[in-house]
Amino acid sequence: MTRREFLRIAAGTSAPLAVSQLGWAAMLVPSGAHHAAHSRVLNLFNVHTGESLHAVYWRNGRYLADALFRINYLLRDYRQNRVKPIDTRLLDLLTTLRQRLHGAGPFQVLSGYRCPATNAMLHAETGGVSAHSLHMEGKAIDIMVPGRSLARVRQVAWDMQRGGVGYYPGRFVHLDVGRVRWW
Repeated sequence: MTRREFLRIAAGTSAPLAVSQLGWAAMLVPSGAHHAAHSRVLNLFNVHTGESLHAVYWRNGRYLADALFRINYLLRDYRQNRVKPIDTRLLDLLTTLRQRLHGAGPFQVLSGYRCPATNAMLHAETGGVSAHSLHMEGKAIDIMVPGRSLARVRQVAWDMQRGGVGYYPGRFVHLDVGRVRWW
């Protein structure tokens, strides 16, 4: 039934209904559903810089350049102060992960983009850093989620089957949008 048909029927009843534009919209779309269906939001906290961000980065079928710029900056290589565009598939993966974790707190980011020099330094210092890390391509992130165990974050991410999932107990979970694998 169209809005016009509804109003015509309502106007013809013995007890007329007054439906405002807002009231009509509320009847058609459950509270919050319109916003959720037509936008994607990220809530991030960079543990190294103390910076936080709450951004709608996708709305009505398109990515929002200003929000992507701010996300890219927060996820920059803070050691070298270098910014690289983050793969939007990674952002979408985080959004889906947040939904499946039922609205957990902000993602605490330990590592987003890494420039080759930073990655080489970390590779030389630690055994767990790949020489060809997807962090250098803006396709990987290391996170913690307040209020959720790392084991739970790992399991939910693995169940999604949307890329690599690395589990570092007591430290973080690595996510990437490369081939599906786990360690």
